[in-house]
Amino acid sequence: MGSYLMPNQDYTAGQLFQIDACTKCRMCAAVCPAVAASQNPELSAVWRAGALRAILKGRGGFLQRLFGNKPPSEEELKHFSDTVFKCTLCANCEEVCPVGIGLKDLWLSLRMDMVHSGSYPAKIDMIRKNLAGSRNVFAEDNDERAAWVEDMRNAPDDGLVKDRAEVVYFTGCVSAYFPMAQKIAIALADIMTACEVDFTLMGGDEWCCGFPLLGAGLKDQFQEFADHNVEAVRARGASKVVFACPSCYQMWREHYPPGVAIAHASEFLLDLLRQGRVPLKETPLTVTYHDPCDLGRGARVFDAPREAIQSIPGVRLVELPHHREDCQCCGGGGNLEMLDGALSTEIARRKIEEVVGTGAQAVVTSCQQCVRTMNTYVRRNKIPVEVLDLTQLVRKALDVR
Repeated sequence: MGSYLMPNQDYTAGQLFQIDACTKCRMCAAVCPAVAASQNPELSAVWRAGALRAILKGRGGFLQRLFGNKPPSEEELKHFSDTVFKCTLCANCEEVCPVGIGLKDLWLSLRMDMVHSGSYPAKIDMIRKNLAGSRNVFAEDNDERAAWVEDMRNAPDDGLVKDRAEVVYFTGCVSAYFPMAQKIAIALADIMTACEVDFTLMGGDEWCCGFPLLGAGLKDQFQEFADHNVEAVRARGASKVVFACPSCYQMWREHYPPGVAIAHASEFLLDLLRQGRVPLKETPLTVTYHDPCDLGRGARVFDAPREAIQSIPGVRLVELPHHREDCQCCGGGGNLEMLDGALSTEIARRKIEEVVGTGAQAVVTSCQQCVRTMNTYVRRNKIPVEVLDLTQLVRKALDVR
């Protein structure tokens, strides 16, 4: 008996009921970035839901006796699994679902099911190994998480790592290790320093937030990371944790225990701007704004980054055709870049074409992965559009020497 005959233990009772609520309206397929980029309908939520329903009913127990379904063959399960992981987890399908199925959480449970069933991409084992061994998704030396501080113009002697502080800046794996994204960390640190915020990094005490584990179907290993990070923050006596990464922010919102205040950088910067603590200079620039999936659809943070942008003298904001809850994914989510780089790039191409169509000089976002994905495409294809994180835009306008 193959492992694919295992019981449906990775789904909540609610999810097992929800999967039968799908009306096959195909609204999800119409907004799916993976379907649009690949022209493959098997990547749509409606197809995936139908195939999952058949698998659930084909497993042993009451449903199999009731419906008489056969379980999938190993080849069929592998084909299905390949489509499961070709998804950015952008949740646009959930946004438009007329019957309100919690599709993003369902896809996370489905990925866990595929791992437990032994049918998943080989790179999932790399993600598992990297996080277990080095506590970051890139298998870098975790003690070097704050090494980017040395590249600051006026690098502080303490490396921005203190024993106690009011605010912890949780950097995230991408900004900690990718030179392109490290500019975001430097920008936010510069702004907080200029505004005299009492903040600290956690250096090697910061572990991955755990999102790559959930996205890889490895939720079983997540709790250790959450427990460690919460304890590391508490040890510093911090009253707030700030994240420039929407995925880190959403993980803390939805999967970490309550007890410490959290804020995304866009919200934190807006508070500083409203308090008049950010000295700004005239910065003539026409920008458009890309809503990161986890920050926009996930956390419903739409207004803070826009108000922050419009607080900068000289900056003009023009909206994308698809914006706010309708914003199109950049292609960088759901571990897709690691699992299918070509599909990720094609989604990024479609995003940048929309950006160029606005006539903006720059596209601003509030996510290091969005910056990295869009910037990589722009540079490779020599497209005359600047890609900036909100922190970089505010830093550009910061009136300090």
